[in-house]
Amino acid sequence: MFKFVLTGSIAALAAANNVTDVIVKRGCGVRDLTHEEFTVAEADRHAKLRDMDANGQRRTSGATIPVHMHVITNSRGQGEIDDATIDAQIDVINAAYAPGNWKFTLASKDVTANDDWYTVSPGTRAETDMKETLRVGGADELNLYSANIGGGLLGWATFPKDYQSAPLMDGVVILYSSFPGGSAANYNEGDTVTHEAGHWMGLYHTFQGGCREFGGGDGVSDTPAEKEANYGCPDEVDSCPDDAGSDPVHNFMDYVYDSCMFEFTSGQFSRIVDEFSAYRAGK
Repeated sequence: MFKFVLTGSIAALAAANNVTDVIVKRGCGVRDLTHEEFTVAEADRHAKLRDMDANGQRRTSGATIPVHMHVITNSRGQGEIDDATIDAQIDVINAAYAPGNWKFTLASKDVTANDDWYTVSPGTRAETDMKETLRVGGADELNLYSANIGGGLLGWATFPKDYQSAPLMDGVVILYSSFPGGSAANYNEGDTVTHEAGHWMGLYHTFQGGCREFGGGDGVSDTPAEKEANYGCPDEVDSCPDDAGSDPVHNFMDYVYDSCMFEFTSGQFSRIVDEFSAYRAGK
């Protein structure tokens, strides 16, 4: 989950002026896996892929993913997103995922006025009610919810493996003002959806594991070790000087500004293929 972090006098100024979109840096509430959890998750996926291979099932090498857009507003209509903005958001994620042969298409859109859902937070009754009411499609269809989400968050997502135990909770929830042209300064070019869709497709943060990487830290060998998340728009950082390569500061799975996120690696796309094949394709 992404979180807005307001500190010191800036936070006080924002509160005094009733400003909700002042952002200092992007934080995240998604808990990175421990070594043990990572090992178990990797073993589970490997086992499913072995079973697929043994049964002659082909792995997907890319696909068209239907997107079901659920726009949540309050009873006064705040939070509405027009069709042009949604189309622009689809264009943003398509540009990011096209090198891996993935395409997103808008399959449906609905608008729901609900004051409780409008300020939804993760793990709440409101989230459960919203998703159980609105979610449609199978594991390989992206349900995207927009709202003025609570807790100062930019968004959160479920992982492919989560679908097995909680299919109705599957999807991505995003702050509506982070869509292209929104009011979330530095995070209003649509790449919060790119990042959260990465989680939905099986990617971890590039800094998972820090300098003491296990299994590639994020399970990807071509994202160099990264001690911790990077923020803002750095030119170059080498937080793990004893390891090869500089931090992947422009990767969509780090925490830099939208304007500075612009790449996935070939290893990340390979991981997406494995995750999608094991847990989403045709499920």
